[in-house]
Amino acid sequence: MAPTIAPVVTSTEFPTRTSVVVIGGGIVGLTAALNLAERGIPVVVLEKGRIAGEQSSRNLGWVRKMGRAAPDVPMSLAADRLWAEMPQRVGADVGYRQAGIMYLARTEAEMSGHESWMKSTDHLRLDSRLLTNSEIAALVPGGQGSWAGGIYTPSDGRAEPTLASSVIATGVLRKGGTIVENCAVRTLTFSAGRVSGVVTEKGEISCDQVLLAGGLWSRRFLGNVGVSLPTLPLICYVMRTAPMEGPAEIAVGGPDFSFRKRLDGGYTVSQRGALGAPLQLDHLLIGSRYLPVLRHQRHILRLSFGRDFLQDLRLPRRWKGSDRSPFERVRTMDPRADEGINAEAMRNLSAVWPIFREAVIAEAWAGTMDITPDSLPVIGPVAKVPGLTIASGFSGHGFGTAPAAGQLAADLVTGNEPLINPAPYRLERF
Repeated sequence: MAPTIAPVVTSTEFPTRTSVVVIGGGIVGLTAALNLAERGIPVVVLEKGRIAGEQSSRNLGWVRKMGRAAPDVPMSLAADRLWAEMPQRVGADVGYRQAGIMYLARTEAEMSGHESWMKSTDHLRLDSRLLTNSEIAALVPGGQGSWAGGIYTPSDGRAEPTLASSVIATGVLRKGGTIVENCAVRTLTFSAGRVSGVVTEKGEISCDQVLLAGGLWSRRFLGNVGVSLPTLPLICYVMRTAPMEGPAEIAVGGPDFSFRKRLDGGYTVSQRGALGAPLQLDHLLIGSRYLPVLRHQRHILRLSFGRDFLQDLRLPRRWKGSDRSPFERVRTMDPRADEGINAEAMRNLSAVWPIFREAVIAEAWAGTMDITPDSLPVIGPVAKVPGLTIASGFSGHGFGTAPAAGQLAADLVTGNEPLINPAPYRLERF
């Protein structure tokens, strides 16, 4: 089951020529297209299914700097400013609220991790601060937990995943961009050794540049043109409650739960200590690259083997422009919500904030994230394929950083001065 996305009336005409084609109608592709359209550059967004039908509408909606690797923080800082400016740019609310985010530590070892992160980002002068148990109780009242401590960043916040992409897409259309849904891009065309267009299921479009923002599908698309992008899938399970009174506007992440206030008056809840890990062929092909992170995070992975493996095997890894592509065979990756993991989340949360015992679950869903070995995205040109730029592999952080990631991608596509230093995101680091 997928969350309900605010509807968008997209383009009805199919263009044959543009300056930039963006593959993927998720929030990063849409923010890149918004930047291009604002600069007067003709842009066409091609989405195999519906706008924001996958992880862009299924994530938790957190917009944070806290906990990010130090090289990734500048993009998060830029995203804060751009999220605040977004309503003025697109003429509508995207649900952004700078209400703060808090992480809780149950043990001294967990607290030590927060302290180490604070030291690693000290030079960035963030407003993050460590908390005592009594400070946690004052900021988020009504709790019964006994915590070793916590960490809090008042300038972090949230936005609404089922609203933001739709509003941004409408902004793209108003500023002259084109968005075509239910139109899978099968492959690229080339002229004089560089990209000259795309082949879609509806026909060809010639262009000067292509931006691949295909999320979890980017690895398969690139593999078909001889480029390796190391990403593996993980599944996050999410619920929303009906409108209810709650403890605070601050979003809270505990070791085995999380919650954040929603615009509709309810809460978005997840089991922060459990992610689905369906085994696929790619785990055999590139899994060794993930061994360092696996040593630290294996306890949160719920491994599974079976239907997902077989479904993945059925999808081709090589095809021609005249063939029906994997992206037409699976328009939307729609994993099943895990009732057991969601029940864990509510039990864990209710034990420490009893007010959630009265929560009514209005909706539950799951979303598949594309994870890189270092959890940083790939944003930059593909040296082997001149004219192709990637913005993928966001490892569950794409929604929060999308305004900055999209602008950085647009800068790199057009050769403008980049918003931030793109070096941490180069494909060549792998």
